[in-house]
Amino acid sequence: MKSWLSMAFQTIKVFVLFTGCTILFYYGIMWLNEEYQDYHRYEEPNGAAVKVSASGTNQDASWLDRLILFYLNGE
Repeated sequence: MKSWLSMAFQTIKVFVLFTGCTILFYYGIMWLNEEYQDYHRYEEPNGAAVKVSASGTNQDASWLDRLILFYLNGE
């Protein structure tokens, strides 16, 4: 009887620990979400910014050039 009670107590301890860690993880993720929700990743740059991408300028590119560009850039 004592071993069954000890096993039940150990199971309850593991369950409470797992539940506590799950709740802590959930609220940690929710806190990170709130922290970065208003973070604007693609804002217009300030100052004298220069556009570095020149996509679409070469309209007469052959299919082979486009294929090589796809393999090089992954786009």
